[in-house]
Amino acid sequence: MPSEVFVRGMLYLSLTVVGVPGNFAVILAFLLLFYQENRLLPADAIVLHLACVNLIVVGVRCLLETLASFNLASIFGDVGCKAVIFVYRTSRSLSIWLTFVLSAYQCLSIAPPGSRWASIRAVVAHHLVFVFLILWVVNTCMSSAAVLFSFSSQKNSSLISHSINVQFCYVQFPSKLSKEANGAAQVGRDVVPMALMTLASLIILVLLYKHSKQVQGLRSSSGGGGGVSGGAERRAAKAVVALVTLYVVLYGVDNGLWVYTLTVRQTMTSSLISDLRIFFSSLYAALSPIVIIATNRKVNGRLRCAVQEKNVK
Repeated sequence: MPSEVFVRGMLYLSLTVVGVPGNFAVILAFLLLFYQENRLLPADAIVLHLACVNLIVVGVRCLLETLASFNLASIFGDVGCKAVIFVYRTSRSLSIWLTFVLSAYQCLSIAPPGSRWASIRAVVAHHLVFVFLILWVVNTCMSSAAVLFSFSSQKNSSLISHSINVQFCYVQFPSKLSKEANGAAQVGRDVVPMALMTLASLIILVLLYKHSKQVQGLRSSSGGGGGVSGGAERRAAKAVVALVTLYVVLYGVDNGLWVYTLTVRQTMTSSLISDLRIFFSSLYAALSPIVIIATNRKVNGRLRCAVQEKNVK
């Protein structure tokens, strides 16, 4: 086995080992919460959906790439390439948009009660299922190019014009225009929510700063106390800002590499750039559950209870 293939396999294995148990733990915590309380708050439902999508990203892409790198399974035929790339691109873009929805909803959650933003939050919470449905439909349609243009590298390993080398597969576009148009659509699909969630995070930070100043003023005038209400919202807001920061850094690198890939005229003989792109985008799916577990008291508490009950038994 070539050393570069071994290193590639180990990197994907590390993402699988971290991402699969991490996202599964978050999903388990929210299922326990739903079982105990018979409901989920809108923000909890968004995080649960995000963990499910991230589990698909890590499971479909990283796990299968690990198995293929170590020759443990033959997955990437023509049908396998189309299925894996399609599911990966759809779940990856859903992860991006769900992170934006989470940041936007959390921004609305810390808005002053009775304001117009609070009423918008109520509308979003009431129609959250439709928000999920729209995201699934739009992102599934935008990932359809993977079904049309992907095929196995085992079938033809020669260099092909207007193609992208992703190690076990090629994504072959019929023309330079179609390649650039598809690439621009993917960049736009990433950059738009990135800009919006960054804006939402900045608004969250401004609101938290103003609230802290108000609390300090109340404490200085009343001699202490106050400021307890809304603590959960502030903690959740800070957790969302941490997730958005992680996203912007990792997907910023991913999109930078993707733009470079689009500028290369000839199909690259090495899949290094594509591997780096997939690694950085999958890194968010693998690390985000760690951030959620560390910052979400509901998730942390349910997991601790589950571990304690298991130890008692």
